[in-house]
Amino acid sequence: MSIASDVERRGAAKALDGYPSLSTFIASDPDKTTLVFKHFDRLAIRNLLYLQSELEDLQAQQDEFDRIDANDQSDDLSAKQCARNWGEFKRTAQTDQDGRQKQRMELVMKIRVTMKEYREALQLESSIASLGQPSRRTLDALRHFFKPKSEKSDGFTLLGSHSAGLYDDENDLIALKTPQQQDRLTSIVQTHFPVFFKTSPSHSDYAYVSEHAIARFVNWFSTLLAAILLVGAIVTLYIITSPNWRLGLIAAFTTVFAASIGLLTSARRAEVFAATAAYAAVLVVFVSGDLGGQ
Repeated sequence: MSIASDVERRGAAKALDGYPSLSTFIASDPDKTTLVFKHFDRLAIRNLLYLQSELEDLQAQQDEFDRIDANDQSDDLSAKQCARNWGEFKRTAQTDQDGRQKQRMELVMKIRVTMKEYREALQLESSIASLGQPSRRTLDALRHFFKPKSEKSDGFTLLGSHSAGLYDDENDLIALKTPQQQDRLTSIVQTHFPVFFKTSPSHSDYAYVSEHAIARFVNWFSTLLAAILLVGAIVTLYIITSPNWRLGLIAAFTTVFAASIGLLTSARRAEVFAATAAYAAVLVVFVSGDLGGQ
């Protein structure tokens, strides 16, 4: 998202200030990149720490039971059977209302519940931590819609109470959906040339910029650039017959190709090296073969 369209903006303006207008504005983005919410890092981490410490205490209690059983020198066969037979352990815990086995069973059940809660919390936090932050343009659009309400003379904010600073801490915000492409060329187009991808005229403060249109342009531009670098290099090397000039041109075209891959895409270093080596190999084979001769 960049920003919502004029028609959508007018629809949001008709909604009552507060949750109605904010939800309408967020839902108006067809790319769904405005689904930005707080992560509540401190609360989530503190909850995990509490669960972790609770399990530490439960584990210490179980270790104490094991220590008592190991040091028990009596000939209590029932206790020994409970240590190796789940069915006996369960039956003894149900009939022995005040004994150690009932306490141990209660501890086992509590560990089971707490362990499940702890591991589910870990999995949820892991999945949430993998979500990215909202883009700068999306965050600016949300803040621009949200903040002017606090500048009114009556002092009211779009959301009241502790939610008045909803979008202040960008490090505590997550985007449920990130843009389709995250490469540098897409970022450059989104940042510097969004005006060419508006899907409707902007007569107000808000205009929608289509992520799909930007993605299509980047795909076409990347394909055209790759073709130019390959075909242009071959044609140039075919025309130039001087060996020294050919070596210089191969070096120049290879450098431009590597720079294009490294600066305009999100390719990893190994992929940049592999693509550059393949490109240089094509040029060298062309020059050394019959097509490169006079």
